[in-house]
Amino acid sequence: MAKAVERNEDDDLLCQQNGKKLSKQKRKQLGISCMLNTEVGAILAVIRRVPDSTSQFISTTEEGFDSSVLNSLKSLRGLIFSPQQEWHTIDPSIYLAPFLDVVQSDDIPASATAVALSAILKILKLEIFNEKTPGARDAINSIVTGITSCRLEKTDSTSEDAILIRILQVLIGIMRNRTSYLLTDHAVCTLVNTCFQVVQQSVSRGDSLQWHARHTMHELIQTIYARLPEIETHEAENSESETEDADMGINLDSGYGIRSMVDIFHFLCSLLNVVEVVDVDGSTATNSDEDVQLFALTLINSAIEISGDGIGKHPKLLRMVQNDLFHHLIHYGMCSNPLLLSMICSTVLNIYHFLRRSIRLQLEAFFTCVLLRVSNGGVSPQLQEVALEGCISFCRQPTFIIEMYVNYDSDPICRNVFEEIGKLLCKRAFPMPNSPLSSIQVQAFECLLTMIHNIADSMDEDADSRSDRLHPVVVTEYRPFWIAERNNDDSLESWVESLRMRKAQKRKIMIAADHFNRDEKKGLEYLKMAHLVPEPRDPKALAYFFRYTPGLEKNKIGDFLGDPDEFNLQVLKEFTHTFAFSGMILDNALRTFLETFRLPGESQKIQRILEAFSDRFYDQQFSELFVSKDAVFILCYSVIMLNTDQHNPQVKKKMTEEEFIRNNRAINGGKDLPREYLSELFQSIATNAITLFGQSGSSIEMNPNRWVELINRAKSMDPFVVCNYHHNLSRDMFACISGPAVATICAVFEQGDEDEILNECVEGLFSVAKVARFGLEDTLDELLASFCKFTMLLNPYASGEETLYAFSNDLKPRMATLAVFTIANKFADVIRGGWRNLVDCLLKLKKLKLLPQSVVEPDTSSPSPSDILTHSKSESGVMFPAFDTGYVITPKTSGLTGRFSHFLSLDCTEESLTQAGTELEQNLKIIKQCRIGNIFSNSSNFPDDSLQNLGRSLIFAAAGKGQKFSTSVEEEETVGFCWDFLITITMANLHRFMSFWPSFHENLILVAQLPHFSPCPFSEKAILGLFKVCVQLLSSLQSDKLAEEFIFKSINLMWKLDKEILDSCSVCITQSVSKLLIEYPANIQTQLGWKSVLHLLSVSGRHPETYEQGVEALISLMSDGTNISRQNYAYCIDCAFGFAALKISRLENSWKIIDQMVESVNLLIQWYRTGYTDPGSSVSMSNMSSSSFEESKGHNSSTISLFIKLAESLRKTSLVRREEIRNHAVLALQRSFVLTDELGFTSTTCINCFNLVIFAMVDDLHEKMVEYSRRENSIKEMRSMVATLKLAMELLKEIFLQFLRPLTESSGFRTFWLGLLRRMDTCMKAELGDDSELILQQLVPELLKEMITKMKEKEILAPKEDNDLWEITYIQIQWIAPSLKEELFPTDY
Repeated sequence: MAKAVERNEDDDLLCQQNGKKLSKQKRKQLGISCMLNTEVGAILAVIRRVPDSTSQFISTTEEGFDSSVLNSLKSLRGLIFSPQQEWHTIDPSIYLAPFLDVVQSDDIPASATAVALSAILKILKLEIFNEKTPGARDAINSIVTGITSCRLEKTDSTSEDAILIRILQVLIGIMRNRTSYLLTDHAVCTLVNTCFQVVQQSVSRGDSLQWHARHTMHELIQTIYARLPEIETHEAENSESETEDADMGINLDSGYGIRSMVDIFHFLCSLLNVVEVVDVDGSTATNSDEDVQLFALTLINSAIEISGDGIGKHPKLLRMVQNDLFHHLIHYGMCSNPLLLSMICSTVLNIYHFLRRSIRLQLEAFFTCVLLRVSNGGVSPQLQEVALEGCISFCRQPTFIIEMYVNYDSDPICRNVFEEIGKLLCKRAFPMPNSPLSSIQVQAFECLLTMIHNIADSMDEDADSRSDRLHPVVVTEYRPFWIAERNNDDSLESWVESLRMRKAQKRKIMIAADHFNRDEKKGLEYLKMAHLVPEPRDPKALAYFFRYTPGLEKNKIGDFLGDPDEFNLQVLKEFTHTFAFSGMILDNALRTFLETFRLPGESQKIQRILEAFSDRFYDQQFSELFVSKDAVFILCYSVIMLNTDQHNPQVKKKMTEEEFIRNNRAINGGKDLPREYLSELFQSIATNAITLFGQSGSSIEMNPNRWVELINRAKSMDPFVVCNYHHNLSRDMFACISGPAVATICAVFEQGDEDEILNECVEGLFSVAKVARFGLEDTLDELLASFCKFTMLLNPYASGEETLYAFSNDLKPRMATLAVFTIANKFADVIRGGWRNLVDCLLKLKKLKLLPQSVVEPDTSSPSPSDILTHSKSESGVMFPAFDTGYVITPKTSGLTGRFSHFLSLDCTEESLTQAGTELEQNLKIIKQCRIGNIFSNSSNFPDDSLQNLGRSLIFAAAGKGQKFSTSVEEEETVGFCWDFLITITMANLHRFMSFWPSFHENLILVAQLPHFSPCPFSEKAILGLFKVCVQLLSSLQSDKLAEEFIFKSINLMWKLDKEILDSCSVCITQSVSKLLIEYPANIQTQLGWKSVLHLLSVSGRHPETYEQGVEALISLMSDGTNISRQNYAYCIDCAFGFAALKISRLENSWKIIDQMVESVNLLIQWYRTGYTDPGSSVSMSNMSSSSFEESKGHNSSTISLFIKLAESLRKTSLVRREEIRNHAVLALQRSFVLTDELGFTSTTCINCFNLVIFAMVDDLHEKMVEYSRRENSIKEMRSMVATLKLAMELLKEIFLQFLRPLTESSGFRTFWLGLLRRMDTCMKAELGDDSELILQQLVPELLKEMITKMKEKEILAPKEDNDLWEITYIQIQWIAPSLKEELFPTDY
């Protein structure tokens, strides 16, 4: 028994498990049945309710109601609980029809209709049927039919609102149902139309109905267009027909598709044209219904947002956006209220995001005709603000500005949209004087900065790929540019260069327009010169110039086009071919044509122009109205005459319509044009005149004619280019707005007070600097100049105390200071003229004692020469660390702005300033953050032009340009500071000395010519610094000759400005020159170098404190002899003479120098032997060619000249006051002549030596001797001079005898001999008033005797018939020394 019980329990459990699924399905079916039963019962109950609301009695009869409706409900009730199959397999019409009948019935009360609608909604929500259910298509479409046919005849307003809300719920339920895609296009359109009817009705109803209606409309549009991306494009869609009834190739079984979406979109666009009739002063007028327009724009926005780029895949829908929608948006954007304009901007922005490739010209028209026009004024401030906000919204899109530049600014036939937007933002952001920034100004400024940041960031990303500066675009030849040419090279760089070229040509076109307006011939000539037209001239290129260049004088265009010249006629033909008249009626086409130029007054010119127009219009007419071009021409002429007749105030009797029609009879190939056509034409001209005398410039009004032309042009225009930034293009973009942008940033910084605004200005400064790296250095200089003024350091009227107070108590000057020096740290390579302002700020900081210790702290240690390039410090304390480990410059912008965030967080409040310490400490802390030392320690990385500008700034500052000195000490400190900076920078860049020093030298020359230039202390500091550079430069074994010449030119220029500095700086000069001569003489390679070095040594070494060092250097140079050459020999001799003849020179030194001079003759002999080579050269006489030998003659002659230079120096030394030196010089001269036997003196050379040296020495000594003899108390000096003269006379005799043979071979020997005898006679008869006379009187006869005897032995002096030398000598001896007569001239002769 127990087992049986257990078995039964197990069987029950198994049955439950097996039937679980069945019971769940049954429960669902049962639930549906119960729901349907409840809804049917509710409807029947409502129908039976007594009309009297106060009675609770329910009628048992059903009289007065449609029996068919009641029967269908009762029938459905009978079937509900006995279905033969599941509900989702039953035809939905079976259980939907009764409810739909109730909805459509006229007699059913509103409450029953509401219940029926609720039942239908439940059926849709529960999804009782699906797409697989038989009859589902008919059922879902029948619901739409039934709901849209709902009858509310017996309903009060309150009940009607409730029913309408229920209808709206059902409509959205239909579209949300999974079978909604089975709806037909007609059903969907009907559904949307019904919903909109409810929207219209709700305007005069309660807010609840209005909200539900509008919300449902949104839901419907979103649901419908969400399906658009899933719909495939078919070829039938490409049809241009807008009235096509076909389903565009879409399978009807697939449900609604593109046709309904096109119709709905067209309906939404038409809502923008809805007008309302208003009563104005007893008359009616029409105004746009802005409420409907706003609602329509909201729906259009929803459709575009949900469809995305799917619209672009369907040509009919896309054409509607391009034409109808944009036309309405532009038309109402020009004359709307702020709210409507805001919605229009949002709509266009959405279209830009998804469809911009297809709306290139439309987008340009929207900006030029709406946003830019409204933003620039002429309307209410609120409307301007909305338009500006619209521009700002566009500019916030990541690639918007580059796409504007590429598609419009770089296209010659388009407006400069980007440039105009940028300048608009600058204009609207520019603050008013003494006024706080408004919210719209702040928005415009932030948008401007966003543009600049985007440009800068794009260039920063490309900076690594940049190998050099951007090259400017130069138009060197004609390249077609009005229409973008197809380039076979698809590379990015090729495309970018093509764009840059077109932009450059566009800029030149504007210049050509200016020339053309002034003088037509000059303008056309400029087109040719600028390569904007081909050679020979092309009519099409000139036609494009007239057609698309804005700002041309229209009367000049008309005169040119009407000229009968053959070329002008070709241009006229090409000009008319730039118009697309397709789709235009005649008067609109004529208006469009005549807007581009001024029709000439001459009838023949008018005829030629109208003939060209008629040909073009006839070829493009969209109907067969005109049978010939002549018909078009005649009617055009008639229209022009009608226009003049109707709108000329001087014409009193106006033409009537009938007269106009009668005048144009039989002009169309002998037939009349349609009367209706002519009538419309007359009315159009009579009410709206054709502008025959157009003004210069381009209009920004968008009328229907222009719109039709724009649509026609768009068909052949290249699509909108979607692109990203490129550093070349970004640079050109910023160049378009750089001037206004920089001015705006500066003005906002000056007027702004909020920390956030100031910080944004500084960040903008950094971005400008980034862009400036790419060839816009002038822009950064301009910005730096302004920001340097904000530092308060350059106020010429403020005292030091006032400047310090302003700097300490105002955040703005400190921010500006930190900003400019941060820029100098990061972007020093871009700064050019801005260095002047930075240097001025630096000098002011020095005066205020605010420079950081690393720059001005005196150095206790002396750096070694090897460290001079990496760690330099000068007398003024200027020191540049090679690397500051505390401040590492990172390539990221965040490092720059981060410092300002830190600065603002620490230093912007009074409390923080108090906590940080004294004002001085706080200021020093800020200046330390500027890292001024790093700026100049990195100068080796500066480009040449930046370095040149920095040097120029320092030189002019050192010369006092722009500086005010209160004391001479302050002036000296400033000059020294500048020169120390300059020299340190020069030392760091010696490896490229010639790339910048010629510019420095030119600046030195310029400052020397300044009106109020004072050479002291400028020259003194310059000499000290220049010799440092010179020593370092020549210490290199590979020093450049040109560099050497330039540094010595600068040195010579400086000491010539104030020769006293050779005395005041003698120690430094002597030390530097001595170092060069002792350590690096081999590196001095130029004649100017040797001349300068040895001259400066001789001048600076004359002082007691420098003499020993100077002599040591000279003796070292001459004793070695290795570095003495023909090039520097004469300068060495001059220098040696200077030291030997010096009063303070010790005898030993003078003798040593004179001996070295004598020893140098051996060098002369060596050079003479080796031809023209200096010691160490491998060239010798044996391997010289004939031409080289001829050249060597000149060098040998030069060697003799060098000897004469030496002899003359010794001669001058023989005239010094000290007898020991004089006598040593005479003896040295004698030794020198003894060594010259190998120099090959010729007779001419010998005579020259006697005349220039020996005779001159004897004459000078004799003169000195006589002078001393006439002085009182000068006996000692006279006797000393007699002794020297005695040596000189003996020297004369010795040299005469040494060169006797070559002397006698000279044709001038007779004159020479007479001169010698005359000098002997002068000495013999010198009256000295002392026994010293006897010395000479004894000496002269001896010398004469020896010379004459030698001449007689050589038979040079002998009685000859053809030579009177014997006779002359005999006579002279009788006069000079009669005692020698008998001995030398016996009577035997």
